[in-house]
Amino acid sequence: MDINYNELSLEQLKEINKKSAAAIADFQNRKKKEAIAKATEIAKAAGFSSLEDMLAAQPARQKAEAKYRHPENPDLTWSGRGRKPGWIVEALEAGRSLDDLAI
Repeated sequence: MDINYNELSLEQLKEINKKSAAAIADFQNRKKKEAIAKATEIAKAAGFSSLEDMLAAQPARQKAEAKYRHPENPDLTWSGRGRKPGWIVEALEAGRSLDDLAI
């Protein structure tokens, strides 16, 4: 389909845009429904009664155990994973080591 968009009026271009946006949304919805149907089939083949049951059966992610504690405020801890909290950065800049803050 070859369309010379330069020859179309603004109204025609807007209509094409509206129809294509609707077609894209419809296509995406169909693909999502197909994916959900496939995932549901896989869940049922694995012995779950539904996709929701399979997702609910996932073990909850456990919070990492704290390895470091603020020297003055024991409520402030850090597991050593991820970005260093401000109090750790301040302590390191003040010359302390992570071993000084270890639990």
